Amino acid sequence: MEFVLKHKEFAHLREVEAFPNTLNPHKEQSLPLVQAMIGQVMELHPDARWLHVGSDEVYCLGEGNESKEIMANTQITVEEIFLHHLKSVTSHVASTFPGVRPIAWDDMIRAANEQALTESGVAPLVELMLWDYSPDLDVDNKVATVAKYKQSGFQKIWFASAFKGATGVREQLTSINHHLGNNSQWLKVAGKIPKELLQGIALTGWQRYDHFSVLCELLPVALPSVAVCLQFLKHGEYSDQVMEQVKSFLGMTELENLASKCSGSFPGSKVFSLITQLMCNLRPELNELLGENRYVAGWFSPYHRRINVISPLMVQEIQPATTSLMSRWQTLHDELQNELLQIYPPSAVAEWMEVNVLPWYLQLKKLAEELNAALQNPL
Repeated sequence: MEFVLKHKEFAHLREVEAFPNTLNPHKEQSLPLVQAMIGQVMELHPDARWLHVGSDEVYCLGEGNESKEIMANTQITVEEIFLHHLKSVTSHVASTFPGVRPIAWDDMIRAANEQALTESGVAPLVELMLWDYSPDLDVDNKVATVAKYKQSGFQKIWFASAFKGATGVREQLTSINHHLGNNSQWLKVAGKIPKELLQGIALTGWQRYDHFSVLCELLPVALPSVAVCLQFLKHGEYSDQVMEQVKSFLGMTELENLASKCSGSFPGSKVFSLITQLMCNLRPELNELLGENRYVAGWFSPYHRRINVISPLMVQEIQPATTSLMSRWQTLHDELQNELLQIYPPSAVAEWMEVNVLPWYLQLKKLAEELNAALQNPL
């Protein structure tokens, strides 16, 4: 809810005044706001059969003054507050959009007991989506959770795996093996629950961790992971034959070694190739130059730069590598920016470049400028 509650117009609907991440479900205007948002989504997707109403990671629920007062006076729990609000939202979907089934994340009620879930009346109204993006998720624990939901009256369950974004808030490259392992674990869970209970698996791809975080992996970088995960879920295995099929789809000869120069022929493959070069080649080379190069460390340290002095003999050990790397960084910067602008709006490109390229590029540029300045001050 951050993208709404960050605005002053809606700030009074926050559960906790200082934090825009959680809606106060007790405010009279809160439910109409959610209903209006649902109406906007359905207007754009009139043929939708399912509608995901979100509701995960409602961290501050129960911490607002109204919630605290209600819990103190009635002895209800945070889970029960959540379930009451979820019932109001899903009832609206059912009555306003017949034939559309609401989906909701399950994490806020994982700890709730069967009695609370059953008595809430939510089960007939919504299909729960269990999320876990770890390659070593606890299969037996998930099976037990599904069994609890079934006993509580939920008729359909979804799983949520991931193909990108779940390995770090500021990742630039997608770990195919991580996501392949995650999807593999979910198939193990699927094999241990009643078939009629599982509605499907949502293969999620994160854009950001929340509304205020930086962008994680861009979609073009993650398309090989999409292909691998989809084919794995389709075939139930990742055999050599399936792997070769994926390579054929992508126009790639290599999937495991990101540092290889194989870029593929899929849409966005140029962005994939350039970001791979950035992360596997240029950044490590820059880190080596700035942090491990014996000539920079020993003869052009921060002290030498401050006093603007360098041994002329050492210039020939530092300047060629610096100039060459500077040229390659400039070329990649320009090419990557141009490629990204063909896919993303300028604001997104500017943000990604500022976070992932410019800080390193500017360090290299500063080194080159300080080296040139020292050369103007001969010993």
